[in-house]
Amino acid sequence: MEIEEVKDKIINADSIETMNKLPENSVDVIFADPPYNMQLGDVLLRPDNSVVNGVDEEWDSFESLAVYDEYTKKWLAAAKRILKEDGSLWVIGSYHNIFRVGYILQNLGFWILNDVVWNKTNPMPNFKGTRFTNAHETMIWAVKNPKAKYTFNYEAMKALNDDTQMRSIWEIPICTGKERLKNETGEKLHPTQKPEALLYRVLLASTKVGDVVLDPFFGTGTTGAVAKKMGRHFIGIEKDKSYVEGATKRIAEVIPMSAEAMEYTVKKKMPRIPFGAVLERGMLHPGDVLSDAGGKNFATVRADGSVKGAKIEGSIHQVGAAAQNAAACNGWEYWYYRDSKKKLVCIDELRKQLRNEIYGTV
Repeated sequence: MEIEEVKDKIINADSIETMNKLPENSVDVIFADPPYNMQLGDVLLRPDNSVVNGVDEEWDSFESLAVYDEYTKKWLAAAKRILKEDGSLWVIGSYHNIFRVGYILQNLGFWILNDVVWNKTNPMPNFKGTRFTNAHETMIWAVKNPKAKYTFNYEAMKALNDDTQMRSIWEIPICTGKERLKNETGEKLHPTQKPEALLYRVLLASTKVGDVVLDPFFGTGTTGAVAKKMGRHFIGIEKDKSYVEGATKRIAEVIPMSAEAMEYTVKKKMPRIPFGAVLERGMLHPGDVLSDAGGKNFATVRADGSVKGAKIEGSIHQVGAAAQNAAACNGWEYWYYRDSKKKLVCIDELRKQLRNEIYGTV
C-alpha cells in the first residue's frame, strides 16, 4: 500500500492491520486518540435521573488491563514503524489510560518532548459528587529518538498566544453545538469527538503545509477536517462504518484556507555576529565593564572577546548563565554597557548595528 494511494482518504479497516501495510518512514505526524478503556460499569445518572450519554461502545471495552496494554503496544509499534525519522507523534488520553500509554511508549524507544494538558473550559460535571470534576485530558508529544529534527513552529505558537511563549496547558472548550456531529436520531454520533480548536493548535505547532498527518483512530474526522483546512494531507483509519460516513460528509464540506492565509510566523535566521567583532570595530574596548539591567551582576571585557565575571570567565553567554545560576543565557540580551552619555544600553544594539553594516538591513 503506497502513501499516494491513501493520501486524503479514510480507510474503513482495522488500524493496526492497516498501519502494518503502509511503507516505513512514510508519514510526518501521527495524531492518535485511542480507546481510553474507561470501564465505567454502572449507568451514570444526572440529579434528575436522566441517563448521561457516556462512553459505552464496544471499541472502548477490553477484558483486562493486560489485554489493553498488549493492544497499545501493537498500535504504537506499528505507528513508530511508519513515522518518519524526524516526524512526531501525539497521543491523547485521560487518567484511565494515559499513564499506561506513556509507559509503553517509552519502552518502545519513543522520546517524550512534552505532555500537554487540555484544560476543558466547559467540562461535564461530576454528577455523583464523589470525586473532583474531571476537567482535563493529557496529550503526549513524542519523537522516535532524542536526535530527531522534528517540526516545532515556535514563533507561530507564540504569535497565537499574543506574543507570549505557548505553555503546556491549553484552555479549550469541549466539542459542542454545530461542530458536534449527530446521528439520525439527533444523538452524538461519537461520544468523544475532539474540538477542531485542539487539532488546529496541534497541527499549527508540529506540521508544515503539505505534510502528511495520519490518524489511526479517525472517528468523526476532526484531524482530517482541520488538516484539509490548513493545507496538510491526512490519512484516516476507522473501523466503524457510521463514523466513516459522518467523517466523509464532514470533510467534503471543508473549504481549505488560501495559500496566503496558511502562512505563519517564522523566526528569521539572522547572520551570526561574534562578540569579538564589537571589539574589533571599537564599539567596546578591553577593560570595559558590562552589567545586567538591574546593576546586580558585572563582567569585565577582555581583549579576546571573552568576559570575566564574579564566578567564571568565558563567553558573554557562559558568564551570563553563571551569574543567574541558569542552564543557558543569551548574553547579547542579558548584558548592558554605558554609552558616552552614561545611558545603560543593551549590547544587542551593537550587534544589530554591526549586522546592518556588514549585511545591510536584515
